Amino acid sequence: MKALEQMYENLGIDKGLLSLGREVENSLKERFEKIDETAEYNQLKVLSAMQKNRVAEAHFSGSTGYGYNDLGREALERVYADIFHAEDALVRPQITCGTHALNVALAANLRPGDELLSPVGKPYDTLEEVIGIRPSKGSLKEYGITYAQADLKADGSFDYEAIAAALSDRTKLATIQRSKGYASRPTLSVEQIGELIAFLKSKKPDIICMVDNCYGEFTEETEPTDVGADMCVGSLIKNPGGGLAPCGGYIVGRADCIEQAAYRLSSPGLGKEVGASLGLNQTLFQGLFLSPTVTAGAIKGAIFAAALYERLGFSVYPASKTERFDIIQAVDLGSPEALKAFCAGIQAAAPVDSYVTPEPWAMPGYDSDVIMAAGAFVQGSSIELSADGPLRPPYTVFFQGGLTWYHAKTGILFSAQKLLERNLISL
Repeated sequence: MKALEQMYENLGIDKGLLSLGREVENSLKERFEKIDETAEYNQLKVLSAMQKNRVAEAHFSGSTGYGYNDLGREALERVYADIFHAEDALVRPQITCGTHALNVALAANLRPGDELLSPVGKPYDTLEEVIGIRPSKGSLKEYGITYAQADLKADGSFDYEAIAAALSDRTKLATIQRSKGYASRPTLSVEQIGELIAFLKSKKPDIICMVDNCYGEFTEETEPTDVGADMCVGSLIKNPGGGLAPCGGYIVGRADCIEQAAYRLSSPGLGKEVGASLGLNQTLFQGLFLSPTVTAGAIKGAIFAAALYERLGFSVYPASKTERFDIIQAVDLGSPEALKAFCAGIQAAAPVDSYVTPEPWAMPGYDSDVIMAAGAFVQGSSIELSADGPLRPPYTVFFQGGLTWYHAKTGILFSAQKLLERNLISL
């Protein structure tokens, strides 16, 4: 233990802060055991899907050009479909990010005159321009697709009366964001999502229910497609890429919805038949295989962050004892100085660009300046240690990731150390 403490002290962590961190960690041992059980279940689920689909070394060869007859790409998509208990999957490096995946799924399955409904309140900032809530070139609104919204109740529960009132003859698709985004609402569990989907389909049986699954994969033993979601959408540089995927996204679900998405991603008449894997198949398979363990480490880091910052007197959500359904931890820091200090600490704990000081800037897709800390091996990879937040009251930071539990823990200690050095907290 002395050698370990000395390592932290050599990295600049205050002895008192280190002692507090040890107390917090010891209080979480039982909680962490449950997380490890979920990870073990999901590891077996991934292994089973890979064995069922006879993943072989031959599947690691890449394709170029059109990408015709890419056996590895096709096997990877079958594995994703089996893991999510879905009919089909589209898993491609050509999908640039989670927002792109969502846009492909939405634009592919909506037509002019249709209406899109969000029954869980306003979606994440970057989706506002996709929908046309904020004007943007090429938005769904420009193509004659309208938008309706039913807000959650004050306690974060579904407002079924408002949802029913928002449904109309033109409602074609409901988008359900699982994670909180830059909001203070609770993240939705798979069970809650299933209840919402059952309600929507009881009112309108032909409605397409799409779940934005970003940050939620492998946090539970089930996924939204297990409880009726017609499509489930996410990014490979979040949970399912396991920190190895250098790019990409996925859409899994009903075969007809996936077919539409494939035609939208490539071209009418081409669909899933094209799309070179460019030598990435092995990385995508291996990242997926590691994902349950990597996600478990990120969840532990989020809980540790909540418990430590509660002890330091900050408002956190979810609370440290709350059950987790994604890897994100929010902390209301109360001032721009504290937000900047937290992010400086996360950056200082990174293996890449640790010497860089993050600064707020006007990022594309956001309506205010945003500060982001991410010394990552993959640019923008939020399964890696990262933190970000908009420069607006209450100056909330959103922390996530860590390829290992130990790195996530170190990052949180560094964040608190920066607050301590700037006299923004006391022990």
